[in-house]
Amino acid sequence: MSQIAFWGAVELGLVYSFVALGVYLAFRVLDFPDLTVDGSFPLGAAVTAVLIIAGVNAWLAALIAMAAGAPAGMVTALLNVRFKILNLLASILTMIALFSVNLRVMGKPNVALINADTMISPFFGHGLRDFYVRPLFVGVLVVIALILVWRFLESDAGLAMRATGANARMARAQGVDTSRQIYLGMAISNALVALGGALFAQTNGFADVTSGVGTIVVGLAAVIIGETLLGRRGLLIALVGCVLGSILYRIAIQLALSSDVIGLQASDLNFVTAVLVTVALILPRLRGGAAS
Repeated sequence: MSQIAFWGAVELGLVYSFVALGVYLAFRVLDFPDLTVDGSFPLGAAVTAVLIIAGVNAWLAALIAMAAGAPAGMVTALLNVRFKILNLLASILTMIALFSVNLRVMGKPNVALINADTMISPFFGHGLRDFYVRPLFVGVLVVIALILVWRFLESDAGLAMRATGANARMARAQGVDTSRQIYLGMAISNALVALGGALFAQTNGFADVTSGVGTIVVGLAAVIIGETLLGRRGLLIALVGCVLGSILYRIAIQLALSSDVIGLQASDLNFVTAVLVTVALILPRLRGGAAS
């Protein structure tokens, strides 16, 4: 694997770290299986691309993308909390609806950001090669997001959210408004995912309506790989594991696809993804069986 391919995989892994953090909030903190991310990821990319093309500052465009992703998660929460639709089904309904919303936002299946000023543009041309600049920039944002999520989950509001996911009935008995915690958690989760979509559009130079396909699988794989490697020894460690898992997942895929010995091609991406996720799911069970 070439140096450019390696750093490209690291960059993509860092971009999807926002997805991993969002998926962790939904799945591990709230115990809410959420497929909305397959729609909120391209939503963030679509909103950002359209706004940048229209002349809006790239940083502001990313913030607006987060503001667009949050209501997507709240719609899923509304269907589940208010109308008692099964959480998985509610997220699927929102995801399907977002496909049409994303097409409406872009007005076409994809939008190119060729020669457009992005959040990263000012950092080019200062002595570092381009394939170093992008992962460094995204990495700084990931660290900031990780710290903010960690501090939030350690706060009183975060503890209430964690209690809701651990035991909603007990949380209600302690005076926690579990419905509000689900709304808040789903909003934050999908805002993070939309931010990942915004960065994906700016680092790759385009937004595509199909870019969200399989996003939930990538997020879950990152969470599971992180837990397999680092375990669940604390909240901060778990969040760091999400980021590490996302990066390692992308490097593993790049290694598999660039290996001449295996003979895989780019068209085999879904197959490689399925195999890696399956291994990540089975490995903890095998380790647990060996330990017992």
